[in-house]
Amino acid sequence: MIPDPTAEMKRIRHQLGADAGFDLGRIFHDLRRQQKASSRTYVRLPGRKPTDNNAMHRSDGSGVS
Repeated sequence: MIPDPTAEMKRIRHQLGADAGFDLGRIFHDLRRQQKASSRTYVRLPGRKPTDNNAMHRSDGSGVS
């Protein structure tokens, strides 16, 4: 059987979550702290504006002329 290529990433992700009690606020706070402590340059992209999610046509085929 072929081993799962993402098993190591899943294990690490689970361990990081467990270390922070699976609290998203604590996880992001720790990530930001690590970013500030590192010497790397991080780029924050501006947020995207939401787009209208209007269907161009009905999926059931009704209303088609």
